[in-house]
Amino acid sequence: MKLPKKVLACVDQSPYAESVADYSAWAAEKFSLPMELLHIIDRHQETATSDDHSGAIGFDAQENLLNQLAEEEGERTRETREQGRIFLNELKKRCEQRERIAVDVRQRYGQLLETLEEQQQDVALYVLGRRGKSAAHTERDLGRHVESISRKIRRPILTVANAFTEPKSLLVAYDGKRMTRSCISLIAGNPALADLPVHVVMSGKQNNEATRHLEWAKSTLAEKGFATETAYLPGDPEQKITQAIAEREIDLLVMGAYSRSPLKSLLLGSKTNDLLRASRVPTVTVHL
Repeated sequence: MKLPKKVLACVDQSPYAESVADYSAWAAEKFSLPMELLHIIDRHQETATSDDHSGAIGFDAQENLLNQLAEEEGERTRETREQGRIFLNELKKRCEQRERIAVDVRQRYGQLLETLEEQQQDVALYVLGRRGKSAAHTERDLGRHVESISRKIRRPILTVANAFTEPKSLLVAYDGKRMTRSCISLIAGNPALADLPVHVVMSGKQNNEATRHLEWAKSTLAEKGFATETAYLPGDPEQKITQAIAEREIDLLVMGAYSRSPLKSLLLGSKTNDLLRASRVPTVTVHL
């Protein structure tokens, strides 16, 4: 029997781990799904501190030194695994305060993107910290992993940066194109979200098709019982969307992600990255 899809919380030992765990637990309860706390240990980082000087000494001492280095590496590995186990179990206890969810933990060696990609068929929602353990401590910094994961993974990804606040409303940054239409369809297909008012906001250059696009979004959501407000706000999308989030007291942003190729994003900039950096609320990105 195939197990139900899960909420996968990607955690490292950073200040964002508790926020990732809290939002994952909320989503698991909201959608009646199991959740998993996943901690990836980068084996390359684990062994990077090993200084092998065996070539700089005489032959007779080389074998003893190699054995010593191997023992030291093994001890570091055991310590890292034990620290990870304690870290995951503490987060599990925190999540299990929501009694209606099942929480599993997993610790693996590997690369984050490769591991997440392998899991796609079993995941309904990924949850990540917008910045990771190695990120600079600035509010506008965007973790280096976010774009690569969001481009590769074909599942909704929730990125969080602040302490948990239970979402009471959501806003869709909408442009009428395929990816943001997919956002509307995903929301409409999730009755568990029907208690959250949905604000659908278009911005950017004047668009004669805006009214038609907004009417489609509103009718699609209304048919499924969603309370929906729509608005067209001409101007800079980053500025207008963040302003609308603040004015409407929005708790959750939903948007299409990375419609441009990496090369075009390099040359022309990335609207997704701009909005992720500017947003002060958790954000669901959809790249289908």
